[in-house]
Amino acid sequence: MTVSSVATGAPRAYVVADLGGTTLRIGRMSEGAGSATSVRRVATEGLGRYRELPAQTLQDRVVEQLTRELETYLGSPEGAGASAVGVSFAGPMTKDGTVLAGPTLWGGTAAPLPIVDILTRRLGVPVVVANDITAAAWRYASAEPDPFCLITVSSGIGHKVFRNGEVLISDSGHGGEIGHWRVDPGEDAVPCECGGRGHLGAMASGRGVLLAARRAAVADPEGFCRSVLAGPAGGDPAGITNEDLARAIRADDAFATRVLRTCLVPLALAVNCVFTAIGIRRYLFIGGFAVAVGPRFVTLLGDELTKLGCFGLTDEEIRDMLSLGATDDDHCLIGMARMLARTLPATAGTGGGA
Repeated sequence: MTVSSVATGAPRAYVVADLGGTTLRIGRMSEGAGSATSVRRVATEGLGRYRELPAQTLQDRVVEQLTRELETYLGSPEGAGASAVGVSFAGPMTKDGTVLAGPTLWGGTAAPLPIVDILTRRLGVPVVVANDITAAAWRYASAEPDPFCLITVSSGIGHKVFRNGEVLISDSGHGGEIGHWRVDPGEDAVPCECGGRGHLGAMASGRGVLLAARRAAVADPEGFCRSVLAGPAGGDPAGITNEDLARAIRADDAFATRVLRTCLVPLALAVNCVFTAIGIRRYLFIGGFAVAVGPRFVTLLGDELTKLGCFGLTDEEIRDMLSLGATDDDHCLIGMARMLARTLPATAGTGGGA
């Protein structure tokens, strides 16, 4: 805690960052505030832009970009007076702040990344780093009276279960990575960016649904030509974008909706598994793709989940379990600030969080 905040009772200010597979966002948040201000967005210098580069090279690029952008922000008027930095990271990590993998950031195997140590040395301020969905869960912790499962559907898929004031995950970083649950055991299953095959994230994430739509357009050219997707894509399956796909699904386009329904089956299986295993009755969906599709995302997912059934629940109870989170993209920034407020007094200013 800074001297000025102790003396005056003024809320602390933080610089918070959200490092995702597509975008790096950095903003400022005051303790207790409901939104971030002065948010800067840049494309992540990782797998999404440079697929031809090896994983270790991409990891190095991402870390250098993150550090450089944070240094620049802290040195700007927007970052002046910040008492700490919080970073949400799209990948599993240990409690001490070592990132174990970055499937949507650098893809395959790279060296374990002691990101907290690196940033603390370079930035010269207290640093807390957490998995992005762990951070996002803290945004909803105070508003959700019952245990809940937060699931993001964006470049990849991740989840965290929040119960009794904590995220359920091991100190070594295991858990909360349902996007890498193998739902298709076939040898020719869809490859995942982590190097595996048949993972949920490869099939039901924004990137997964986009690839499925392009494959479906090649397999069913007549259906594609009748779809509203054909025009913006210039009749070329490779021209389909996530933005156009989400727009078509919102408009109840038959071709696009059919693609999404197919991709939602493994996601419904995942929700069914979590419910059956630990009884969670509240599922919040965030992430760029889920939010872009909007309420139809949970409606269509509810269709698939009721087909599967959840032991002991009626169809209405099943649908009531599913909700969209807030429609902004500040989940990780807001959650990270709340983590900072909670974590810094207990850790003397530095640390990580799975």
